[in-house]
Amino acid sequence: MDARTSKSELTRAAIVGAALDLAAAEGLESITLQAVADRIGLSKSGVFSRVGSREALQKAVVDEFGRRFIADVFVPAMQQPKGLPRLNEIMRRWIQRTRDVEAHTGCVFTAGAFELDDRDGPLREHLLGEVNRWRAALRRTVLQAIECGHLKADTDPEQLAAEMSSLVMGLLHDIRFLRDPRAADRAQATWARLLHTYQS
Repeated sequence: MDARTSKSELTRAAIVGAALDLAAAEGLESITLQAVADRIGLSKSGVFSRVGSREALQKAVVDEFGRRFIADVFVPAMQQPKGLPRLNEIMRRWIQRTRDVEAHTGCVFTAGAFELDDRDGPLREHLLGEVNRWRAALRRTVLQAIECGHLKADTDPEQLAAEMSSLVMGLLHDIRFLRDPRAADRAQATWARLLHTYQS
C-alpha cells in the first residue's frame, strides 16, 4: 500500500467515524455530506469523492457500527467452547458493551430501528439486513448449545434469541433514559434467571 492509498483510507475512516458519531447523537437521518464535512474540516466534495452519496455514507455508518459491535461481542466469544460457554460469553460481552459504549453513545441498530421502522427504502433494508444477520448468529449459537446438550432439546432458538435482544433493549432504556447505575447488573441477573429456565 502506497502512502497516497493509506492516507485516502485514513481519511475515509475519519469520515465514517465522524458520521457514526453524528448518527449516535442525532440519528441516521441527521447524516449529510455537509454536516460530516464540517465536523472534520473537509469540503463537501472531498467527502463525496471518498464515500459517494449521502445514502452510501449512511450505509457505511451502519456497516462500521456492526463491525465494531461484532469485534467487541461476537469475535472474542468465539474463543469459548461451543455451547453454553460461548452463549454466556456473548451475553456477558453484549451487556458489558451496552454499559461501557452504548450507554454513552446510543445504539445505531436500536435507535435506527425506531427511526426507520415506518419508512421503506434502501437504508431501512440495509439496517434490517445487519440486524437479521446478528439475530441469525444468535440463533446459531443457541442451536449449538442445544446440540451440545447444554439447553433443553425443545428450546426454540428463535424465541431465546428474541428474548436476548429484548433484554438488551430493556437495558439500553434503563441505562440511558432512567440512568440506573445498576441496570447492567440487573440485566446480568435477568439473563441468569432466563437461562436457568432453558438449561437441561
